[in-house]
Amino acid sequence: MKNFYTLIIVFLAVNSLFGQFHNIDKKGLIEAEKNRASRGILDVNVNPNTLNYDLTYVRLELDLDPNQQYVSGTVTSHFKMLQNSSNIYFDLADNLTVSNVKYHGQDLTFQQLNTDEIKINFPASVLAQVTDSLSITYSGIPDGSANAFVASQTQAGNPVLVTLSEPFGAKEWWPTKQSLNDKIEKLDIKITTPAQYTVGSNGKLMSETTLGNGKKLTYWQTNYAIPAYLFALGISNYVKLNSMITTAGSSFPFLNYVYPSSANASVQANLDWTATNMQTFEDHFGLYPYRNEKYGHMQSNWGGGMEHATMSTMGYFAQDLIAHELAHQWFGDKLTCGAWNDIWLNEGFATMGEYVAYEKLLMSPSQFQNYLQTEMDQITSLPGGSVYIPDSQLSFNRIFDGRLSYTKGGYVLRMIKWILGDTQFYAMLKAYQDNPAFAYNYVKTSDFQSFLSSFTGRDFTEFFNDWIYGEGYPTYQIKWTQNPTTNKLTFQVGQTTSHSSVNFFEMPLPIKISGSGGQTANLVLNHNSNNQYFVEDVGFEVTNVAFNDEKQIITKGSNVVRDNSLGVNNINKEKLNVYPNPAKSFIKIAGLEKSSEYEIFSVDGKLIKEGKANPNSEINISTLVKGNYILKFNNQSIKVIKE
Repeated sequence: MKNFYTLIIVFLAVNSLFGQFHNIDKKGLIEAEKNRASRGILDVNVNPNTLNYDLTYVRLELDLDPNQQYVSGTVTSHFKMLQNSSNIYFDLADNLTVSNVKYHGQDLTFQQLNTDEIKINFPASVLAQVTDSLSITYSGIPDGSANAFVASQTQAGNPVLVTLSEPFGAKEWWPTKQSLNDKIEKLDIKITTPAQYTVGSNGKLMSETTLGNGKKLTYWQTNYAIPAYLFALGISNYVKLNSMITTAGSSFPFLNYVYPSSANASVQANLDWTATNMQTFEDHFGLYPYRNEKYGHMQSNWGGGMEHATMSTMGYFAQDLIAHELAHQWFGDKLTCGAWNDIWLNEGFATMGEYVAYEKLLMSPSQFQNYLQTEMDQITSLPGGSVYIPDSQLSFNRIFDGRLSYTKGGYVLRMIKWILGDTQFYAMLKAYQDNPAFAYNYVKTSDFQSFLSSFTGRDFTEFFNDWIYGEGYPTYQIKWTQNPTTNKLTFQVGQTTSHSSVNFFEMPLPIKISGSGGQTANLVLNHNSNNQYFVEDVGFEVTNVAFNDEKQIITKGSNVVRDNSLGVNNINKEKLNVYPNPAKSFIKIAGLEKSSEYEIFSVDGKLIKEGKANPNSEINISTLVKGNYILKFNNQSIKVIKE
C-alpha cells in the first residue's frame, strides 16, 4: 500500500509538468482497479452452478465497525427458479463461516465448498418459475488481500471501512450471485455501526436511527437493478457535503461523504462542478439514470475511483476522476459489460465521457488537441493489442490495461463520432443507453455493434473487425498535387499497418486544405483500398494540405507530401476508383477515359443495376437502399457503400 501511494505521488509530480489536465489521474484509477482485481479475476464470467435461478431481491442486515476487519449478519435473498431444483448455490468465500440458513422458518442443510461457494439443499424440489427466499447468517474476517472489504485508517488516523468488489470481490464479504448474467432488481441495505460513524451506500437514504446502545442503524434502499460488484459500502467519520442537482426541470439529492480533512473549499468547488458536468452529460448521453434516488461520492483510501451505482467511491476529487466515474453511471452501471472480455464497453465509454468533459468544460481547443495527442501516443506506443479481450488473454492486467481497455476503447468511440458526426453520434448514445434490451442490463460488444449498425444504417462489421477485434493502427503516406488550370486536387493515399491481424484499415480520412488567399476547406477521402487515388475540385489555389488536423483518427508516423508527378496518367496506370464512397445519390469512376459498361450487384450476387458510364459522368444510385454493393466494370470490382 505504501508503494502504491508513492507511485501516485510520483505520477502527480509528473503531472505538474504537463499542466492541470492529463491522464495521470486515470493511471492512478487504473492501478487501483488492477489492485482490486488481483484476486479472482481468473474466475469465469458466469458460475454455471448459479444458472438455475434469477436473483431478484436482497436484504443485507450487517453489523460492521470500521475499526475491525470483520463482518457478521444475515443476508436474505429472493430468487425465481429457472428450472426445477433441489439445491441452490451462492458465491461466498470459504474463509467466512455460515452458521445458519433459514427457509420458511426451518433450518436447511448446506455445505461450504473450497470453490468459494455455498451449496444449500432444499427439503423438496423448488419448481421452475416459482419465486422463493432464504436467509443466510454468517460471520468472519474477509481476506484483506482481496481488497474487496478493507478496514483501515485515514491519513488523520480515523477508521474507515470501504468495499470495492469489482470484478469478483463481492463473495469476499457477502453471499451473492456475482455472475455477469444477473442483476439484483432491489436491495435493502441495513447496516448497524457504532453511533459516531456515517454509512454511505447505493440508492436512497431511508433512515438513520440511533439505537440507544451506542449503535446506529443506517438504512439505504435501491430499486434500480445492479450487479453484485456495484453494491458498496463506505463507513467512517464522514462529513456530509450534501445538496441538490437540478436538471430537466426536476431535482435529485447530491450526497457527498468526505473525510473531515477533505471538507475544504477546493473539494467543495469540484463537487459543485459535478452539477455542471451532470448537465453536460445529460445533454450528450440522456437523463441521469438514477435520478429517482441520488448521485454522490463516498471517500476512500484508494488512489482512484469506483463507479458504484448512485454513489461513486473516490480516492480524491479531481474533476477528471469525477467525470470518469459519473460517465460510468450511464456506461458501466446502467449498461454493464456482459463479460470481462467486453470491459471496454465500461471503461472505453467512461474515457469517452472524459473527452466530453475535457472538450466541453475543462480545456481550450489547443489544450484538448494536445491531450488527444498524448492519448494517441499511448495507444500507438506498442504495435499490437486489441480493444476486445480474447479468452486466451483474460487476466486482471489485460482487463484493466489502460492503453487498450481505456484509452484505445475511448478513442475508437471518438472515431465512430468522426464517421457519424456529432449529432448522429450523440443521438445514437442516447438511444443505446435507453434501449429496453440494454437498460439496467448487460450488453456485449456484438450487441453494441448490431445496435450501432441498425441505428445508423451503416455496416460496421469491417470497422469492428479492424479496430475492436483487430490489433494495431495504420500509417498513411499521402501524396497530392493540383492542376493549375482546373484547380483540381489529385491525391494518392497509401497505408501500412502495425500488426498483421489487420492488413488494411478502411477509414474516412480527414483532410484540411489551405489556399493562397486564406481560404480553407475540409475534405473527406474514403480510403477503401491501398494506393487509392482521389480527385477533388476545390476552386482555389492550394498551398497546404494537413491530415488528421483535429486528431480524428488513430495513426502514427503518417506524412503528407506534394508530388507534382501525380496526375491522370498515374490514375490510369493504377486500378480505377470510385468516389465519393460512401455516397448518397451519385458516384463517379475516377480516371475513366472512355465509355464502359458497368453492373451493380448486391453482396449476395443479385444484379441490381446496369448501364454505361462515360468519362466525367455520374452514376445515379439514389434509388438503392442503404447498404454495401459491388460495382463491376472493366474487369474490376469495387465495393460501394450507399448511405
